[in-house]
Amino acid sequence: MDIELIKFMFMLTTISLYFNVAISLYGVVSKTNLVKKLIALTIFQDTVNMFTILIGYKLWRPGLLLQPPVLTDLSPTSETLREFVERSVDPLPQAFVLTAVVIGLAVTLFLTTIILHVSYHFKTVNVDEIGRSKRVYIHEEAV
Repeated sequence: MDIELIKFMFMLTTISLYFNVAISLYGVVSKTNLVKKLIALTIFQDTVNMFTILIGYKLWRPGLLLQPPVLTDLSPTSETLREFVERSVDPLPQAFVLTAVVIGLAVTLFLTTIILHVSYHFKTVNVDEIGRSKRVYIHEEAV
């Protein structure tokens, strides 16, 4: 593959992730339906995970061997270690994303449960209608 095409695809991916962040933040802020807010929040979470994976990405260069970076020697030489470091990606962002996926699943399930309880109690998932119902309930309770 041509290196310019790879750079273009990387830039296109980055731009589309920025677009996803903008759309998901718009959905979280502007939508009044709690389910739509949850979907937008999930999209935002997945986009941030993808950004984290891109941080650890190494751009392929011509002349670089297309083999997985595996050390097969028990006592590697400095040249073998240098080649390993050149070809391997950073594992820390991958570990962060793995942790974020598990935490994100738990948060999504927790928010889904809250939305279900709110919809059961107020008979709606619209934030404006829930606010009106709460104000009416507080006003009736005060009188």
